[in-house]
Amino acid sequence: MRAFVCIVEAEFHFGNVHDLKAKRKLLKSLKDQLRGRFGAAVAETEGHDKWQRSVIVCALVGGSDVGDRGDGVERFIDSRFPDGVSFRRDLVSLEDIRE
Repeated sequence: MRAFVCIVEAEFHFGNVHDLKAKRKLLKSLKDQLRGRFGAAVAETEGHDKWQRSVIVCALVGGSDVGDRGDGVERFIDSRFPDGVSFRRDLVSLEDIRE
């Protein structure tokens, strides 16, 4: 079985959030749900000090179905933030990483 890594980067704009505390509360809940539901490793990588912007990165590891799980992550996030999120995604095999 070949192993793959799917990286989903989500860039957020929080139009209805008015301070860092509210943004952090939203992101903590989202990250916890992504970890529990999809088994994703999740980290905020940009926008730590901005209250209306953030970028999180989700890493999924698995077999050939990991791309489908990446689709699920995007749908899950989009359903919670339909007006303020954009995605970028990479899917690589372990062989690609090792080269």
